[in-house]
Amino acid sequence: MSEKPTNLKINGQRLWDSLMEMAEIGGTPKGGCNRQTLTDLDREGRDLFTRWAEAAGCTVTVDEMGNMMARRPGRRDDLPPVVMGSHLDTQPTGGKFDGVAGVLCGLEVVRTLNDLGYETDHPLMVVNWTNEEGTRFAPAMMSSGVFGGAFTKEWAYARTDREGKTFGEELERIGYKGELPCAPQDWKCHLELHIEQGPVLEAEDKPIGVVVGGQGIRWYDVRITGKESHAGSTPMPRRKDALVAASKIIARLDAIAREHGPSAVITVGVIDAQPASRNIIPGQVSFSVDMRHPEEAVIEEMDSKLRAAAEEACGPHDMPFEVEQIWYFPPVQFDRKCIEAVRGAAESCGYAHRDMISGPGHDSCYTARVVPTSMIFIPCKDGLSHNEEEWTEPEHVEAGCNVLLRAALTMAQAA
Repeated sequence: MSEKPTNLKINGQRLWDSLMEMAEIGGTPKGGCNRQTLTDLDREGRDLFTRWAEAAGCTVTVDEMGNMMARRPGRRDDLPPVVMGSHLDTQPTGGKFDGVAGVLCGLEVVRTLNDLGYETDHPLMVVNWTNEEGTRFAPAMMSSGVFGGAFTKEWAYARTDREGKTFGEELERIGYKGELPCAPQDWKCHLELHIEQGPVLEAEDKPIGVVVGGQGIRWYDVRITGKESHAGSTPMPRRKDALVAASKIIARLDAIAREHGPSAVITVGVIDAQPASRNIIPGQVSFSVDMRHPEEAVIEEMDSKLRAAAEEACGPHDMPFEVEQIWYFPPVQFDRKCIEAVRGAAESCGYAHRDMISGPGHDSCYTARVVPTSMIFIPCKDGLSHNEEEWTEPEHVEAGCNVLLRAALTMAQAA
């Protein structure tokens, strides 16, 4: 078939059934999934995806980081493929849709085109990225990071889990250590469908988010040194309470994020106060800071305000402090043509949509370094993700997949 069919629509029930069948692998009593990367359950999920992809006429290959690539030939198979990708691994108490929806929607696009007898000019490819979650082997998005040049393969292979098992050994153990290089390839583009993992689409009753980029992220460790002393006999004016200083900084961080709203978010997720005794004034306090914004200049400004807040809280009491930046992920701008393809697909389907910035990191944030990339968001109930109660409605999955189908066909047309 050479002309675009007018009944261009995926099989929503088949897609939903595939999601539910995959969710049985590592299914939890509360209805979620525990299919952590490079476990036996991960291997079962990979094996099932392989069977489905091969049954759909795809050739499945695996690279040296375990990334799986299911290729559907194009009419001009010498052209670079249009890639649809996400991940099949989950959190320990994860849901059925995070990542998995993106992989299986890519597979459904292939199945639908097979049903229609539709040939694309460019080949299509569905990718399952290894270890997106990073829950067993840190950091997250590790294999797409190797692909995008952020990490070396050797460094990734040496990462260990809590039992001391290495990524490289476990990759080989489950039989998914391929020989293809994990490096930038000649791809036309990378499109990723994902649940939003936030509340905006649901609140605005829009089934589609057109993702134009990703937040920049900075992680810090802040350490304050006060002076331990007796809680009953040390007058308030003579105290060097490290926890009080920390609380002032944390309160100021909340205000800093609000000053740069609505896109700025700052989170303190870990606090450690020592010596952790009820009747001793804390002498050592450390806490984490997660700072995010889609603009580099704003992140720099918030960084300066964090350091000023630490000086203001600690300086008058002569308490030494450190503000150490331990990780930085720069803001990501997605490809204009890919964004336009997604937006045009949503409009042609008649779906309400809005442009969005991704707060969480995704594999697309690394592929965007080397391949034209964009993302499609669909709503999730109450914005909940990384939770066994994670949920998205069948009609929203179907809508997202219809957009993915049309965006992929737009990108798969020969110039």
